[in-house]
Amino acid sequence: MKKAMVYGAGVSGLAACELLKKNGYEVILVDDNKGLSSNEALNYLDGVEVFIKSPGIPYNALILEVINRGIELIDEIELAYRYSKGKFKIVAVTGTNGKTTTTSKIDGLFKKAGFKSEAGGNIGKPFAQIVLENKDLDFVVLELSSYQLENLKEFKADLSLVINLSPDHMDRYEKVEDYYLAKFNIKNNATERDYFILNIDSKEVMDLYEKKLEKIIKISSKNNNQADFFVENGFLRDKFEEILEVEKLSLKGKHNLENVMFIVATAKTFGISTDIIKEYLYNTESLEHRMEDFLKVEGVTFINDSKGTNIDSTIKAIEAYKEKPILICGGKDKHVDLKPLAEVINKNVKTLYLIGDTADKIEELVVSEGYEKDKIYNLKTIENVLDKIKFSTGDIILFSPAHSSFDQFKNYVERGRIFKELVNKKFGNIE
Repeated sequence: MKKAMVYGAGVSGLAACELLKKNGYEVILVDDNKGLSSNEALNYLDGVEVFIKSPGIPYNALILEVINRGIELIDEIELAYRYSKGKFKIVAVTGTNGKTTTTSKIDGLFKKAGFKSEAGGNIGKPFAQIVLENKDLDFVVLELSSYQLENLKEFKADLSLVINLSPDHMDRYEKVEDYYLAKFNIKNNATERDYFILNIDSKEVMDLYEKKLEKIIKISSKNNNQADFFVENGFLRDKFEEILEVEKLSLKGKHNLENVMFIVATAKTFGISTDIIKEYLYNTESLEHRMEDFLKVEGVTFINDSKGTNIDSTIKAIEAYKEKPILICGGKDKHVDLKPLAEVINKNVKTLYLIGDTADKIEELVVSEGYEKDKIYNLKTIENVLDKIKFSTGDIILFSPAHSSFDQFKNYVERGRIFKELVNKKFGNIE
């Protein structure tokens, strides 16, 4: 019997186990918290043909020994792809910010147009689980993190895209270019039949993009003669027609306009009509935990942006408001340069409340940028912040951490849920 080892007993690792077993493998499951440890697993590598590493696991002694022995090292995404070829079309979405919104809304628009579609990968179901369920699907839309793109070999999508790039996960990567290049693995195996949507407004994307065989679809938020989809006179359009009136979009803000351009370009590539695109994107709702306006009470608006897990995302969230918001931020240190965030806080934030591991670091940096110390409240936890927070009628309270949640929470979803629960308990019911 063929032999495989799966490292990580999370949802993607368990789905990988089941898919391997279904296809005739004996599977050894390794997890340092739930069973066979990585140190013990070193004694079980003999005869292993393929090793599946869950995305969040670092390159520790076990992984290095797998590489040293020449055992095939792949991730769950690659494994699932090998057992899904020809069953459906794949749209693959990556980038630093906007992945979840773009992925979920492409999936929703496909469904609106009558296609059988499912979203997965870094959101929803693991890709391996979707393959296991063996549904009759037209499309699978995958959100893919840089971690999930590190060990691809054969994987390819019918259409792939890199929304944008900004520094992130520097606790994982030695150089920011390593993080960016991992994102571009998404198109490594594209053929002349496949598409790549290119954001020509992103300098970071343009600096690293190299065309190979794929067909290119160019987008720009400007009236750009080089773009296939662009914004002109308040309309998102292509070279032939006005597709959407920007002011009518239900997803507001510059960051969401970028996401919408990718959504529209994808929809048009697969033949979805302008009428269906309009109906969907004029009425679709924002995602939970992403610029979520969840409570208005006595003229004060509370925004849950727990999905803002990096500085670029939080900068865009701050700049989305004409009035200076009250900002709550901080979390697990990713070892990125926080100066751009500090500069925006100095110019655009009314008062600052800090939580998490990076609270002291952010405080020191914003003070060095000239922010008034008496406008900073370094309170370490959400509970402390909501006990002490001061606001007045007309204020916007923006919870956008700019960091991952793992210092204090299981994930950004738990962080956002707890924030909303505490706010509603203290300040009233959702109207």
